[in-house]
Amino acid sequence: MNLKPVIAKNDKRARWVIGIVSFILFAGIIALDKNIIQPVYPFSFDVHDFALANSVINSGVFILLIAALWAVKQKKYVLHKKLMLSAILLSILFLISYVLHHLFAGDTKYGGEGFLRYFYYFILITHIILASVILPFILFTAYRSLSGDYQKHKKIARYTWPLWLYVSVTGVLIYWLIRPYYS
Repeated sequence: MNLKPVIAKNDKRARWVIGIVSFILFAGIIALDKNIIQPVYPFSFDVHDFALANSVINSGVFILLIAALWAVKQKKYVLHKKLMLSAILLSILFLISYVLHHLFAGDTKYGGEGFLRYFYYFILITHIILASVILPFILFTAYRSLSGDYQKHKKIARYTWPLWLYVSVTGVLIYWLIRPYYS
């Protein structure tokens, strides 16, 4: 492998930083869900445009993850690294948009019936569970690569990558299934 580590390896510090960041973001999302914070909407466009942006961003993450898998299979490690860092940056942008949407729009009730209703709730529940636990895995996987620990990176990426891919594609599906019920 021709990539050199870009950060110093310090597993203890990495565990703490990743744990703290993951906990703060998780707690913040829970606070949004519980409507603890209720600010006034300051924008002049439809608040649900954030949800559309989330869908577009998640689609981009999905494409980047597929491209990154292809790149690593072709042993194009520099390209793989750039694609994965781009996926992380898009995911950060998604998180900002997600927070803004839920901060100002609150919850939307799904109104579908029959099979589609069961499908929607299955996708939603699995998405929420995996989205709530994937962040530390993404951060540890990135940390392992950036610190040059490629064997551990590869080992954890075998789990992180498909879960992250699932979360990104189900996020898009959820948007398109609930979109008709935005008021």
